[in-house]
Amino acid sequence: MKTREELFEKLKNILVESFELEPASIVESADLYEDLDIDSIDAVDLMIGLKDLTGKKIEPEDFKKVRTVGDVLDALHQLVSA
Repeated sequence: MKTREELFEKLKNILVESFELEPASIVESADLYEDLDIDSIDAVDLMIGLKDLTGKKIEPEDFKKVRTVGDVLDALHQLVSA
């Protein structure tokens, strides 16, 4: 099982590599859509990256509730802890 900190680093890497974001901009309070400029197509790509990371699928209805990097991290942590 990965710790929350390990998951955050992996999530940060996915966001930097997939969406060319500055690492410093990726903080738990950052809003995916407003602060990081991620759109709905990007969100699908992010879900695929997270599935590759965890080996588990995040349900679309769960991902719709996600607004911030911290929300993604919470969902990831819950998924890998289940």
